[in-house]
Amino acid sequence: MEVLNYPETTFEKLPVVIFEHAAQGAIRIAQEIAGIIRHKQQKGKKAVLGLATGSSPIGVYQELIRLHQQESLSFANVVTFNLDEYYPMQPDELQSYVYFMHEQLFDHIDILPENIHIPDGTLAIEQVKEYCQAYEQQIKDCGGLDLQLLGIGRTGHIGFNEPGSASTSVTRLVKLDPLTITDAAKDFIKEEFVPLRALTMGVGTIMKARRIILMAWGESKARILQQTVEGRISDEVPASFLQSHPNVNVVVDQWAALELTRIKTPWLVGMCSWDDNLIRRAVIWLSLKMQKPILKLTDEDYKDGSLSDLLVEAGNAYNLNIKVFNAIQHTITGWPGGKPNSNDAQRPSGQCPRVSARSFSARTPTTT
Repeated sequence: MEVLNYPETTFEKLPVVIFEHAAQGAIRIAQEIAGIIRHKQQKGKKAVLGLATGSSPIGVYQELIRLHQQESLSFANVVTFNLDEYYPMQPDELQSYVYFMHEQLFDHIDILPENIHIPDGTLAIEQVKEYCQAYEQQIKDCGGLDLQLLGIGRTGHIGFNEPGSASTSVTRLVKLDPLTITDAAKDFIKEEFVPLRALTMGVGTIMKARRIILMAWGESKARILQQTVEGRISDEVPASFLQSHPNVNVVVDQWAALELTRIKTPWLVGMCSWDDNLIRRAVIWLSLKMQKPILKLTDEDYKDGSLSDLLVEAGNAYNLNIKVFNAIQHTITGWPGGKPNSNDAQRPSGQCPRVSARSFSARTPTTT
């Protein structure tokens, strides 16, 4: 199921579709890819796909395999170009993207081996430049990419285009950002085993694709996703260059969307359906924004903070402040087992502790 999808907001500069679960988003992406493949088959043409690696596309590849095995989706007319590969890297190593792509997709479908293209991590350094130029030419000779599938790194990289990459960059050898190396360490056992360089399609190469889908799953991608979608175009966040592409969709789960304005502070976007939880979030946010205690917020503060609609719900700031203050107050306690002879009606937890003093002492051995 899709959640909270607006056709357009004043904050988002890329179209974003949010799914409750990553698996739902992955299925939607796979269905679009299958549609491109079938459309090309009907015309007797090849479908040229740019593919990504890492954890983000695994669900997409699983659904494509299912479509092949259960719904007769053929990949015989598909040509693929992968975004990147570590350098140096042998193709039979567990961390190689050659190994990854065969394990996660190619070994389970009917794609022709000659139609698979993955950057070669075994090249001698003096061969790299010529090879990268040839990789670019191969994409052009196939008519360009019909669709480019992308994940996003915490540095904002797409492919291995790290901060500082130019919008016109092409396939080349790059050095990896320390944060990217840290994130890759889980696949290499130790950070010291992660290659320091990689071969990658350039931002310019990616931007020539006729259609681009950017995926992001999980809360760890929330901050960089917000910068990509709502921030200014900058080489500090290479994924932000996608804002200038005419045919991009961003597909995320609810956790990756947490920092988007329409999710984090929806009152800044438009009318809200106010419930107690959202009211509490808004008032706390306003208190921090105005650098005032909740009980000192005024009607003017609410108006200046784009929360005048909330005043309509409560009548005035005084009543609203008291309501939220009391709600927060009732979550605070310094007596885990309950204060003797006190009214516990508003306590956030039960009066009786889970383990009574008597039962605890009965299980604790005595000493002499």
